[in-house]
Amino acid sequence: MDIKTYVTEKASRAKTAARKLAVLSSATKNAALLKMADELAAQTATLLSANTKDLDEARRRGLSTAMIDRLTLNPKRIGEMADGLRDVAALPDPVGEVMKMVRRPNGMQVGRVRVPIGVIGIVYESRPNVTADAASLCLKAGNAVVLRGGSEAVQSNAAIVQILSTVGADSGLPEGCIAFLDNPDRQAVMEMLKLDALIDLIIPRGGEALMKTVTEHSRIPVIKHDKGLCHTYVDEGADLSMARAICFNAKVQRPGTCNAMETLLVHEGIAPAFLPGMIRAFQEAGVEVRGCSKTRAIVAGINEAKEKDWTTEYLDLILSVRVVKSIDEAMEHIARYGSQHSEAIVTRDYGRARRFLNEVDACAVFVNASTRLNDGYQFGLGAEIGISTSRIHARGPMGLEELTTTKYIVLGEGQLRE
Repeated sequence: MDIKTYVTEKASRAKTAARKLAVLSSATKNAALLKMADELAAQTATLLSANTKDLDEARRRGLSTAMIDRLTLNPKRIGEMADGLRDVAALPDPVGEVMKMVRRPNGMQVGRVRVPIGVIGIVYESRPNVTADAASLCLKAGNAVVLRGGSEAVQSNAAIVQILSTVGADSGLPEGCIAFLDNPDRQAVMEMLKLDALIDLIIPRGGEALMKTVTEHSRIPVIKHDKGLCHTYVDEGADLSMARAICFNAKVQRPGTCNAMETLLVHEGIAPAFLPGMIRAFQEAGVEVRGCSKTRAIVAGINEAKEKDWTTEYLDLILSVRVVKSIDEAMEHIARYGSQHSEAIVTRDYGRARRFLNEVDACAVFVNASTRLNDGYQFGLGAEIGISTSRIHARGPMGLEELTTTKYIVLGEGQLRE
C-alpha cells in the first residue's frame, strides 16, 4: 500500500469513528479510560522492552542527552501515564455542557453547547507519554485521534497504542478511534496535513523544525505547541531564599522540557548578593552558566553570553544570565526574546507583581512560582494535549474544554422570521 492510501484509510476510519464517539456516554468513556490505565500498568514490562529498543537505536544515532531523557520510559513514568488516564476519567465531561441559554423577544431560546471537534491529528516527537495523554484527552472529549509520533519512539508508541486500542475495542469504543501512523517516512506527515476533509485540527508538539514543517504545509487548522524560551526575573527586594529555590527548580528539575527556564534575569540591586550563591548551586548541579558582562563582573570564570544565547531554547543544563536595571528592562528583554510560553517574577512588591502579570505577554505568567508548573496536570486539567502558544481558540495547557468547540441550539415554538 502506498503512503497516501495508508494515511487516508487511517484518517477515514477515524472520521467514521468520530461520529459514533461523539454521542457515547460519559460512563462508557470513563470505564474505557480506567481499563486502559490498569492495562498500561499491568504491561509495564512490555512497554519497557519496546522502549529499550528505541533507546538503543537513539544512542546508536547519537541523539542528545535531552532527547534521550524525553524518550525514556521507566516504571515511574509508566505509572504517571496510567494515573493521567485515571485523572482524565475523573474529570467532568465537557461534551453536552450548555454554556448559555437566553430567551429572545420573540420567545425562542438560543443557547450554545459544547461538542467534540471531530478528528484531531497529533504530530509529536520523542515523548511516548504524549501517546497516552493525547489519546485519553481526545477520547474523553469525544474526538477520534490520528497519532504520528517521531521515528525515534516508534516501538514505544506502537506498544502503547496496541494496549489502548485493544482495551478500547473491548470497552465499546468505535473501531478506528485511535489511529497510529507507524510508517516512519516523513511523507506520511505530509499526506496527513493534506487531509482537511477528514481531519479537523492538527496539534504539533516538538522542536522548531517540526513546527515550521507543519505550519507551512498544513491545509488543516493548526494549534501550535511552540518552543519555550522561558524567563525568571528576580526583582529588587525579592526573598532571596525563595528566589534560589524557584530558579533552581525552574532550570534543574527537568531541563529538557519546554517550561524549563532558559534565561535568568536579575535586578542589579540584588545581583551581588544573589548571583554568587545561585550560580554556585547551578554549577554544582552541572549547569553551564553563560552571563552578560555585569554577571561576569560579579562571578568570575563563567562563559560570556552571546546574542544567540538569548534566543536559544537549550533544553539542557545550560543557562544564560543577565543583570538588568529595572523591571522595565526585564520586561523589554522578555518581549524581545521570549516565545510567549512561561514567564515568572520573584518579588515582594505587589505593584510590580501586578505590572508583570498585566504587561508580560505569555500563555502563563507566574508570581513567586516556578515556570515548571505550566502543565495541565499541575493546573488541574488532568493530562494535557500540549501547551498552546497560539492565540486563537486555546492558549496555555490544553485540557478537555480546549478539545471541544461549540454549536448553537435554538428552541422554538413555531417562530418565523418577519
